[in-house]
Amino acid sequence: MSLTFKQIRYFVAAAETGQVSQAAMEMNISQSAVTSAVQSLETQLNVRLFERGHGGVTLTIEGARFLNHARGILAAVEDAVRSPLGTERKESGHLRLATTYTVAGYFMPRYLARFRRAYPRITLDLHEVPRAAVEAGVIGGEFDLAVMLVSNIGNHTDLAHEVLVRSQRRLWMPTDHPFCAAEHVSLRDIAREPYVMLTVDEASRTAGRYWERVGVQPNVIFSTSSVEAVRSMVAGGMGITILSDMVYRPWSLEGQRLEARRVADDVPSMDVGLAWLRAEPLKPAAEIFRRFMSVTLGGGGD
Repeated sequence: MSLTFKQIRYFVAAAETGQVSQAAMEMNISQSAVTSAVQSLETQLNVRLFERGHGGVTLTIEGARFLNHARGILAAVEDAVRSPLGTERKESGHLRLATTYTVAGYFMPRYLARFRRAYPRITLDLHEVPRAAVEAGVIGGEFDLAVMLVSNIGNHTDLAHEVLVRSQRRLWMPTDHPFCAAEHVSLRDIAREPYVMLTVDEASRTAGRYWERVGVQPNVIFSTSSVEAVRSMVAGGMGITILSDMVYRPWSLEGQRLEARRVADDVPSMDVGLAWLRAEPLKPAAEIFRRFMSVTLGGGGD
């Protein structure tokens, strides 16, 4: 067996975006290149990594297991490149970093672990607080830098930002839902179904904006701040929802499966990025972290 680094990168991109087309776009390659790499990987591993559907691809149980290994391989290669022959990074300092609930739980851990390995002499002072407190803390000098949902930023005057990841929002539903077989599903279609609303990190406020654009409202039967509660309720057939691919997993805690499909209407992505005080240059440790995250994830843009 001879797996290639390219196969693993393309597989991880497809798994994290949920769509071959989106993975190809983000990596600036053709869809056929991603498809070919994944198919070759499945042949070599002799397992099915993805379930293919109209709305994109979802991981099988084997695919979810392999994704953990694949991310570890990418991280190990990145560490080797950043610290050739085990040479320890000499940069030191103290970084006061703020983040929000969703980012802390579903995005940051693996990157924080890599950063600590790459820059062991930089001390991280981490804080999880709501979006408004993040903004106030950065502006007031309490935090040097924030990793947050930059698509939710309220104060664009005082805060500069850089997008790291644009995570698509898709429709979640149980595997036996009629929408699984539908070619197109609109917000108006979704509005006729029981809906489970996530409230954490202003998710319900964000959802309200794109629902208002089409002039309908979801039939909310339950609101919760728990992503896992939403996942379990959807997988159990109690309702459907629209959430980001970043928090999507194809299995609930009870082992029930759920599906994700693209929505026909324009539903904005959930953008994770860095935010800092526009009026002042970043401190050295913050600038190092910014460069690390930007290079690791290919971020950029204000």
